[in-house]
Amino acid sequence: MRGRRRFRTTAAAMAMLCAAPLAGCSVGGPDAVAPAPRPRPTPAWNAAPASVAAVGDSITRAFDACTVLADCPEVSWATGTDRAVNSLALRLLGPSGVAGKSWNLARSGARMAELPEQMDAAAAERPELVTVMMGANDACRARPEQMTPVEEFRASFTAALGRLRSGAPKAQVYVSSLPDLRRLWETGRVSPMGRQVWKLGICGAMLADAEDLGPAAERRRARVRDRVVAYNRVLGEVCAKDTRCRYDGGAVFGFAFEGAQLSPWDFFHPSRDGQARLAEIAYRQVTRK
Repeated sequence: MRGRRRFRTTAAAMAMLCAAPLAGCSVGGPDAVAPAPRPRPTPAWNAAPASVAAVGDSITRAFDACTVLADCPEVSWATGTDRAVNSLALRLLGPSGVAGKSWNLARSGARMAELPEQMDAAAAERPELVTVMMGANDACRARPEQMTPVEEFRASFTAALGRLRSGAPKAQVYVSSLPDLRRLWETGRVSPMGRQVWKLGICGAMLADAEDLGPAAERRRARVRDRVVAYNRVLGEVCAKDTRCRYDGGAVFGFAFEGAQLSPWDFFHPSRDGQARLAEIAYRQVTRK
């Protein structure tokens, strides 16, 4: 009896010890199931970042927004200083903050394959927020056959986020959807001057033969639009795997650009007013709780 009582006392003591948070202690023998690890909490989104780096293409460089065939970064939706545009960085940082705490690292003509390199440059600045608007040039090729394959697009975007995480692991990322290129065609094609400019070869896959409404031309435009939709899906899916990334949910794709919001020189890139609309969308997304 004394031996059994001693055994029960020892077992109870072991159970009490194993109730404490000691590693390697288990009750019930070698086949006992270990408790499941607790998931890491999702980082809270900072709606007021203190620095902004922008990566992307001609839209973020505000190409053709001020003068013909030239970048105009001062009116960029992301980091511009123009008060009429009221860029995302200007709203978040104020005039003095934009000068020292924002960087426009985009390049006109860039495609998604270049984004990893741009992300390296962004990470070197240690920004609290990185804005991404990239991919329109992957669809805007001379012919639909030249568009970047979707899986290549995905691989480049995934690699770009990985490069940012290596250099700036805590940076937040705002990812803009790509605009609806077909809607831009519908808006700009009513301008005789726009149609003439487009003949120079701007985004031929979508804008070539702008007045042709025949079945072949419509199939070509639909093919380009479908590719943009696929790119946006990739942006959302890859971003969703990163706890510090926020996709706009298709807000830019769904925005209906009007004539005054397109460049008066190429009738395709955003004008000052168009850049201002992009800034509004971005600010709503970044500051959303």
